[in-house]
Parts: sequence; C-alpha cells; structure tokens
Amino acid sequence: MNQISGGVCAAQGYSAAGTHCGLKKEKPDLALIYSTVPAQAAATYTTNVVKAAPLHVTKRHLSDGGLQAVVVNSGNANACAPDGEENALAMCHYTAKALGIPTEQVAVSSTGVIGVSMTPKMGLVQMGITTLAGQLADTEQAADSAARAIMTTDLTKKEVAVALTLGGKPVRIGGMAKGSGMIHPNMGTMLGFLTTDAAISSPLLEKALQQAVTRTFNRISVDGDTSTNDFCLIMANGLAENPAITTENADYEVFLDTLTILCTHLARLIAADGEGATHLITCTVQHAPDEDIATAVAKSVISSALVKSAIFGQDANWGRILCAAGYSGADFDPETVTISFASEVGEIVVCKNGQGVDFDEDQAFQILAPFEVEIHIDMAQGTAASTCWGCDLTYEYVKINGEYRT
Repeated sequence: MNQISGGVCAAQGYSAAGTHCGLKKEKPDLALIYSTVPAQAAATYTTNVVKAAPLHVTKRHLSDGGLQAVVVNSGNANACAPDGEENALAMCHYTAKALGIPTEQVAVSSTGVIGVSMTPKMGLVQMGITTLAGQLADTEQAADSAARAIMTTDLTKKEVAVALTLGGKPVRIGGMAKGSGMIHPNMGTMLGFLTTDAAISSPLLEKALQQAVTRTFNRISVDGDTSTNDFCLIMANGLAENPAITTENADYEVFLDTLTILCTHLARLIAADGEGATHLITCTVQHAPDEDIATAVAKSVISSALVKSAIFGQDANWGRILCAAGYSGADFDPETVTISFASEVGEIVVCKNGQGVDFDEDQAFQILAPFEVEIHIDMAQGTAASTCWGCDLTYEYVKINGEYRT
C-alpha cells in the first residue's frame, strides 16, 4: 500500500472540517466533508432492523447515486428519538444552504447515545454547520479535525489515505472511520467515510464498496453488538481524469484491491481501539474447504467472549477456540484442525488434529503478552483462507458501558 497523508482530503476536490457545536460538553462533535463537484456515491447500511433516522434520510438522498457533501455529528445517535427524521433532514438542509447545493446532495450520519432527542440542540447544530462551511479546507489538518469530531468512546482517530495509478493517471483514496464499541459487522459496522478522485460508474463504485466491506469491516468484532447507526459511505468525484471505469477491467481490479487494503487498515484500527482493549486479536483460518467456512470460523473465534477473556489473561486456552469454531455454523471435520498462538515473541502449537498437545505454558504466556496476538487455525481440508480481527474483553469494557449514559 502506497500510504500518503491527507485522510479524506488527500484526493483532489475534497475539503473537510470539524468543530465543537455543543452536542458534547467539550470535545469536537460535528464534521463536514465536501466535494467541489458532484460525486458518484454508494453506501452500506446496518442490517439492524432498528435503524437511526439519518440512515433513512441518506438512503433517499443516495437513490440517484449522487452526492456532494456529508455532515456527521457525534454525541447523539438520533436513533429512536422524537422528530428524528425531521432533525436529520434539517441537518442536510442547513448544510446545503451553507454550501449552496441542493439538499438532496447531502448525506447525514450520527453517532452517540440512542433515544435522546436532538431538537433542543438543533440551533447549536445549525450554527455549527455554518461554522464548518466557513472552515472547510483541503489540508491534512482539516482532515484530522473531521476525523476527531466523529469519535465517541474512541481513544484514537482512524484515518488513512493511499495513492495508486489508473489508466496512467495518479488517483487517491482517503478515509476516516469511528468505532470502539457496539462493533459487530453485518455490513460495515461503525461509521466510515471514504473519498476518491477516481472516475468510476455508480454501479461499479457500489459493487467495489460492497466487496471491500465484506472482506474488511465485516470481519471485525469488538463486542457482538450491531449498532442502529452503522454506515459506510464512499464518494468518487472523477477529478483524477482517469479513463472512466465502466466495466470490471484491470483498472477496476486495481481500484478494488487498493480500496480493500485501505478498508483493512481502518478495520484493524477499529478492532485495536475496542473499548477497554489491551490486545488486538488477529485470527487466520487456512486450508479451509471454502472462504465462507474460513470466515465463519474466524469470525466466531474473535467474537467469543470466552476466547477474548482468555487472551486478556494471556491464557492459552485453545479449547475455547475449537469450541467457538464448532458453533460457528460451518461444516468441517474438527479432527484435522491444528491451532497455534503467535506474536512478535514467537509461535506455539497448542492443538493438533483436534486434540491437545504438550506445550510450555510459560512460553505461551509470553507469546500472548504483546498488544497484537495471532490465532492460527489450520483446517487441513482445502485451499481457502480468511482473516478476522477483534480484541480482548477486559474489566474496563464493562466499566465504560456500565456508565455510558451517565
């Protein structure tokens, strides 16, 4: 990956800003991303039946595949709240008026506490949007301010940008995301905003996003909870002037591969920043009968509360891993499975052919000490593989979520 600076402002024609408007006590809570020209756009949405009002408004605005701006607030999810759609639409209207574009060209997204009305603070939101429109810039600092404004319990901002070449033209893709709790993917769980100056048709942009999300954001889990607000959006304004991608040609494959790499980077950042996490867990399943089975097993393992707790305690409790694989719903033969733990310290086999083997507990304890630990599962039943990411389950996670509203 040819990583560059600039986040969502790295691609041509994009500017951003972040500010504090008053939805949260002190921290930034309002962000804006703007394309100087109308862009092709696509999105993925939460599969939760309970969906926040901004998702309904944005889905309508994206019905023609076009967009020019997105406004995002943190501190209030605007989900299951009085006047939810009216307030979400008002945020689009305020943004459109400040930028001089049609309301239908604005997407809206929210994150924070569920069930609290935004109505009492909509005046603050309107003033904040006006402020943001005046602060828009295409700088690294502007992208940074937007990335920080969408954070809730996140401890770190999550942004990245990459450069590639399509049809002999330099192209850039940038992205920012937020996510720390209520992370269990069924579309691209969290909030994610991607920008590119590539010229690509709306149907292929949507297909590329869906494919990238399936192999990245859909393969992370922090706590097994799929949010009401989960949303991932991509805008492509075509200012790179590459030959437009209208078929699944070689340029499409390069674009898809690069987008997937970028999304993988953001997905790992989310898993690593799980609420209270002290370990990033990477689970790779190899030699599986097919990719779906490999993914189901890996995802089940990184989602298991017992596995996550064992990693927190640096306990090489491989039985919990085999058990989680067994209830994943995947059809496989457990008697051919080998399990090992690995990190920068080394690697140790703890299970072979579905049964325990003698291993050095002290060595295993040391291998599980670094922040990033790996679980390797060799099914010996095929050629497919898949990797999923999660984090450990700690006392701090319970504390954060036991006091989330208060």
